[in-house]
Amino acid sequence: MSNTITRAEDAMRDADGRMTDDAGGVRDGIALKEWASAIEALAAGRQIILMRKGGIAEETREFRLEAPRFWLLPTYEHQREHLLKAEERPLIARTQAERAAAGGALLIKAWAEAMRDLEVTDAETLARLDRFHIWTGAFAEERLRWKRTKPLHVLVLRVHVLEEPVRIPHRESYAGCKSWVRLEDVPGDVRFRPALSDGEFRRLEAEILNALGLAAE
Repeated sequence: MSNTITRAEDAMRDADGRMTDDAGGVRDGIALKEWASAIEALAAGRQIILMRKGGIAEETREFRLEAPRFWLLPTYEHQREHLLKAEERPLIARTQAERAAAGGALLIKAWAEAMRDLEVTDAETLARLDRFHIWTGAFAEERLRWKRTKPLHVLVLRVHVLEEPVRIPHRESYAGCKSWVRLEDVPGDVRFRPALSDGEFRRLEAEILNALGLAAE
């Protein structure tokens, strides 16, 4: 397993909890597409990792971190209840209902800082992360096996939740099997808070690194 680390700076916000001009990537509208149910778990502080291999339409044919900070753009089409652990399955119906109530608009609820980019290449290592995410072990292994010659990227994220979700229209440019898009309607002057306190995040991060046999900095 490789331990590729991207250590971001502290969240860029002013005393009122608003984003500053130094929040690169977020200000530029860079967004990572992810299941709405996973974003819910991140925003609630129930998990701090995402697992990525890159989409079929990825220009680089593999996953790459496009920016240290980025919006979390919800997707709905590929969510399947049987791919989530039993206790997490209600998240799918909940996110689908929220989207319907929003008239089909996309709800931006959070943005994230990539604190670490860990590369996993074997099922045994991946299994050690099972208690840290909402997916079934079988689905996690399926992601690992896809594009077998490429490592699975496990992103450790410091998530920041908007005080009020922002509705944006679903644009054609967001469609397709790709990880990254640039928002055409970037949320403007928004307030946000961390999903977890510094202490809670560091504790979870240390537990993840310990499970993988890695030392925290």
